[in-house]
Amino acid sequence: MEADITSQAVGLASNTDFSLWKLFVRADIIVKSVIIILIACSVYSWAVIFEKIKLFKKINISSEDFENKFWKSKSAENFYNNLPSKTEDPMANVFKDSMHVMLKSRRSSNLNEKMSRMLEINIEKQMEKIEKGYTFLATVGSTAPFIGLFGTVWGIMNSFQSIAISRNTSLAIVAPGIAEALFATALGLLAAIPAVVAYNKFNYDAKKYSQKLENFSKRFLSII
Repeated sequence: MEADITSQAVGLASNTDFSLWKLFVRADIIVKSVIIILIACSVYSWAVIFEKIKLFKKINISSEDFENKFWKSKSAENFYNNLPSKTEDPMANVFKDSMHVMLKSRRSSNLNEKMSRMLEINIEKQMEKIEKGYTFLATVGSTAPFIGLFGTVWGIMNSFQSIAISRNTSLAIVAPGIAEALFATALGLLAAIPAVVAYNKFNYDAKKYSQKLENFSKRFLSII
């Protein structure tokens, strides 16, 4: 009987395919669900990452161009009137919205105070748009390893059940379940690491750009 079990284990080991697709196919519904969730999180994270890379490259160039043109202009009001009705540059939008309020409240006694408050509000509004998607990256970075770990624990539980049912501690019996379990952990780390790195990088870039908007606002207030 022992010989039969041994020959069965050897046969299983020789026929076992450890490719990623086979690991997924052999996994039970729980581990499959974990793998699908992690792959979806990873794909969306990379979509956010590429979108933010393009965004920061674009707004840094457009804001620098806007600022150069603004300080070369002779009049803030004339510059405002010559701006296009729609612009995607955050600095230009901060200036446009603030100038709109200033022109309406030109005769107000506390114009500087109103302008300062309006500039702060507009900067916050633009930064909210820029930072859209940060929460998702932070969530994936903090939870994906634990989701993967859950899949690993579940897979190892199944492996121990296989040992108990077959009454055989052969590696050929245990290895497939452990491989499926570790695959979930690997996917969790694969999703989390880029998300964490990207979140920290984009958070730094956002703070740097926010400071750029604040510096422009202070200089703009000084000439009103």
